[in-house]
Amino acid sequence: MLVTAHTGRGDALHKARLVADRLHAAGIGVQVLKSEADELKLPGTEESDDISQAELIIVLGGDGTLLRGAELARPSGVPLIGVNLGHVGFLAEAEPDGLADTVDRLVARQYVVEERMTIDVSARANGELIANTWALNEATVEKAARERMLEVICEIDGRPLSRLGCDGMVCSTPTGSTAYAFSAGGPVVWPEVEALLMVPISAHALFAPPLVVSPSSVLAVEVISAAPGAVLWCDGRRKVDLPPGARVEARRGTLPVRLARLDGPGPRGGRFTDRLVAKFGLPVSGWRGRKESPGHA
Repeated sequence: MLVTAHTGRGDALHKARLVADRLHAAGIGVQVLKSEADELKLPGTEESDDISQAELIIVLGGDGTLLRGAELARPSGVPLIGVNLGHVGFLAEAEPDGLADTVDRLVARQYVVEERMTIDVSARANGELIANTWALNEATVEKAARERMLEVICEIDGRPLSRLGCDGMVCSTPTGSTAYAFSAGGPVVWPEVEALLMVPISAHALFAPPLVVSPSSVLAVEVISAAPGAVLWCDGRRKVDLPPGARVEARRGTLPVRLARLDGPGPRGGRFTDRLVAKFGLPVSGWRGRKESPGHA
């Protein structure tokens, strides 16, 4: 198993060593990336950037670290699991308090793998392709100048929808619905729902609701030619400067990201509901649950 961590954090380095020791004790080989080997200092590990033979990637850090792990995992299809050392850590599956139990369950293969939809993102200027990238959470077209509003035209499936002034537009997957799109006022979408989201950021317009469309739709955002340039961000990690008149398209990705989830009771949707309650500290006191009538199972 590959172990990767936020090497700038002492707690992440400490937890990575605990994970490696427990995997070694169970007879599981441990791999680390060459770029992290000196910081992690995990004895008895293989140093390699070729992750294609790994069974699983264990990521220790926040959502940003897990998004970096997704960049590593997506081409080869290796599943990854996150141990949350950040704040909310919505993408992470495990918390540090139960780290030993988490590792033991991974060793026993008591986990399931979910495929999460991604989006493929392209940007063009004057018809010329200037960027071709992807995102697990979202692609955002944002204003480059803080003092100026961004003027854009939104398009769905080749048809113009609305021209509006805003701070930006978010094109999101269901996984990203609890990230930037959520902060911008978008809906929470359960991971098993196949859909794409388009959410305006601080829009100055009469019609600017968050939109949920078919997973086969193509979302486009055109920066008005007379407006100043903009910036395209994918997962907050990959940046592309957009000139006036640029066009960004987002569509369902050709490759998903595979996330490992610890096997547990309850339907998949119910587990996501529990995650929402736990991560956002939602009040549920007083809930009594559904009561079956006599004679019904």
